[in-house]
Amino acid sequence: MSNQNFPKTLALIPDGNRRWARKHRISMLKGYDLGIKKFILFSEWCMQYGIDNIAVWAFSTENFMRNEKETKTLFGLYKKVANDKPIIARLHSNKTRFRVIGNRKLLPPDLRRSLENLERETMKYKGRIINMLIGYGGKNDILHAVKAIAKNVKDTASIDEAIISKYLISNSIPDIDLVIRTSGEQRLSGFMPWQTEYSELYFSKKLWPSFTKKDLKAALTDYSNRQRRFGK
Repeated sequence: MSNQNFPKTLALIPDGNRRWARKHRISMLKGYDLGIKKFILFSEWCMQYGIDNIAVWAFSTENFMRNEKETKTLFGLYKKVANDKPIIARLHSNKTRFRVIGNRKLLPPDLRRSLENLERETMKYKGRIINMLIGYGGKNDILHAVKAIAKNVKDTASIDEAIISKYLISNSIPDIDLVIRTSGEQRLSGFMPWQTEYSELYFSKKLWPSFTKKDLKAALTDYSNRQRRFGK
């Protein structure tokens, strides 16, 4: 496939890890672990299709309402991955920058340190970027911008879209061309409302750990056949 019509910025909502684990009668820990490994592959598949800016929703603000055991399990896995030398080596090999997007104060200190260490270690790369949304919520993102504007912008007449974008927690992420959500759920659940105004949406029935490169190709083919209108 020619990549001329492929998205430049792609977002992923990797839903269905827990359901996949129950379906295959394995632990939640193993299900999430496989889901994280699948994303590492997914990011490299995207690179092969010339997609160099990826945003993945790893943990929303609403996810904190889940039971403490599950939250600790997932945070423990994220910390393990952030310190995994082979994975870090793959980021360097692919010249990929890693960024954390979200309210970092919500994260356990040890996880926050590990993620920020990975950010610093890869910050020299400019071409490929993986944005990890963790402790992120769409309404909180906009609320953060409103509070920051109220504090820093005195001339309300000067407030425009550019200023609002500047004060978003997610201000480093450009408008999203394509959002892929797995597991059959057909909603965005507050995922980057500012950047997804005219995003193309693709919903896969596959539970995330079962998602394949063939499924990604199907999503990209579907996207390339669409005519984006942007309200025109």
